[in-house]
Amino acid sequence: MSENKDFKPYIPAEKVTPEITVTSVIVGVLLAIIFGAANAYLGLRVGLTVSASIPAAVISMAIIRIVMKKNSILESNIVQTIGSAGESLAAGAIFTLPALFLWAAEGKGENPGLLEITVIALCGGILGVMFMVPLRNALIVKEHATLPYPEGTACADVLLAGEEGGSNASTVFKGMGFAAIFKFIVDGLKLVPSEINYTFKSLGGQIGTQIYPALIGVGYIVGPRISSYMFVGGLFGWCVLIPIILLFGSDIVMYPGTTTIAQIFAESGPSGIWGSYVRYIGAGAIATGGLISLIKSFPLICRTFAQAMKGLKNSGAHGTARTDQDLPMNVILISIAAVALVIWLFPAIPVNLAGAIMIVVFGFFFATVSARMVGLVGSSNNPVSGMAIATLLIATLLLKSMGMTGIEGMTGAIAIGSVICVIAALAGDTSQDLKTGYLLGATPKKQQIGELIGILASSLAIGGVLYLLHKAWGYGTAEIPAPQATLMKMIVEGIMGGDLPWSLVFIGVFIAIGIEIVGVPVMPFAVGLYLPVQLNACIMIGGIINLLMNRRKNVDQKTKDAQLNDGTLYCAGMIAGEGLVGIALAILAVFTIDPSNLLNGFSLGVIGSIVVLALIILTLLKSSLWGKNRVKK
Repeated sequence: MSENKDFKPYIPAEKVTPEITVTSVIVGVLLAIIFGAANAYLGLRVGLTVSASIPAAVISMAIIRIVMKKNSILESNIVQTIGSAGESLAAGAIFTLPALFLWAAEGKGENPGLLEITVIALCGGILGVMFMVPLRNALIVKEHATLPYPEGTACADVLLAGEEGGSNASTVFKGMGFAAIFKFIVDGLKLVPSEINYTFKSLGGQIGTQIYPALIGVGYIVGPRISSYMFVGGLFGWCVLIPIILLFGSDIVMYPGTTTIAQIFAESGPSGIWGSYVRYIGAGAIATGGLISLIKSFPLICRTFAQAMKGLKNSGAHGTARTDQDLPMNVILISIAAVALVIWLFPAIPVNLAGAIMIVVFGFFFATVSARMVGLVGSSNNPVSGMAIATLLIATLLLKSMGMTGIEGMTGAIAIGSVICVIAALAGDTSQDLKTGYLLGATPKKQQIGELIGILASSLAIGGVLYLLHKAWGYGTAEIPAPQATLMKMIVEGIMGGDLPWSLVFIGVFIAIGIEIVGVPVMPFAVGLYLPVQLNACIMIGGIINLLMNRRKNVDQKTKDAQLNDGTLYCAGMIAGEGLVGIALAILAVFTIDPSNLLNGFSLGVIGSIVVLALIILTLLKSSLWGKNRVKK
């Protein structure tokens, strides 16, 4: 480990400026709830989440610097710290907890209570932050020169570019506004169909695209490489596997279907074959992809853990300058012990004291892995789902060996997996935020308190969001497929009861292994195979826009970077805007209010869908390619 002793933060250690204030807490909590809800909606629809740190930083800079006329960069940093905590907690929770609702819908149990969801999320969130405190000196300070923490560094750059805060913030708000309008037109008024499809009747396959702004935004942000792998996965499922199943099995009844494959196709089209068979193949591929990413990371995991343990020996030896102040070690140890007791005593997490200690030990291990991984490859490539799968495998086998079978054992495994998943997500987010603070000269202790504030607010809100979306549409439906949680449910059921269509799952396993051998990243391909091709195609559109903007000639790199950044901010706004309208439509659905009744069923048809899709693309180009950083002739 090589600490950069010559490093000087933007705000010197001896200078004290406002950080945790009433303004920063209120704005941060609002952003934590807003971005947490929007990211929960996105993740349950797509199976992917995006970092909210940069848009939160831009909005906080706009509010504090432009609206309130205050020049306080560390106050803005606390806002984004609190705000991004909500997004990360939501990401950890939605990967697992909806499985409990799915079992309840099948009559195998009851929906989790709001208290249960809050306690599970809060336990994981607190542990994720507390584990990161002693690791800060080892990973953020000592390895400043070797661990870049991409999102944390980018967030610091945004805050440092304070003079552009107004224009950057307007780009985010434009994205939110336009996406809200488009989402309401498509899913609220239902003025146009949400999908454009073409079915190859002789083949049995189907191709098409959805027309949602958030999906285009996701594709733009993740880039052409990841979006193309997802699209190829969808194409393989819908134009290869579905036709093969129809060709060779049309007259047979194959589990889990209850009628002939030909009859399923006649009643539901290609989507019926996908839901009955291809989805299980995709689940096997995703599980394998998560485990492969974990295995490939194992040498790095071992080195990280060893280095972190060495760093812990010196964690309290550094000076007491403002920029070196962490939460006291006695507070950390008492908090960890208190959370372990809650896990032990809380009925929804069926473990004894030894099991609670095991969760804490596993949690610290995965927190260390997560914090190191995001430092190298960024939060988007953090194998949280692989860690969750590994935890579920171990937890389910342990509970089964203890005699806890059936729904009791399955819900217990999901509860344990949820705590670990939230720990890993929060440790990754906290490390990125602490990197931002390290570059800016923030007080680590105040950032850590900010993380806890964001976690508390989001833990109280996430249960309401999960209940709202479930009551409006139900998990596992076309509106809210909840792909990751459905996968976790399948894994636990398969181990506990053995009632999965294992032949389909193992087909997915070997497809994933083959994809890995030829050098294609398994996880995006597997997620694409698991999700509808129309969703993947919409993501691909965003990736193509990013690709074309990057490939332009006769444009200097500085202009390209500025335009791509404008596009990223606009897309982040689109994701948040669509997510918020999705939540609003869920509220209306709960009260049986259908805005489409205003139009008495009038629709513009597929032509209208094409026009809306073109308008979404044009607004993105207007805010990036033709925006304030356009090429001057």
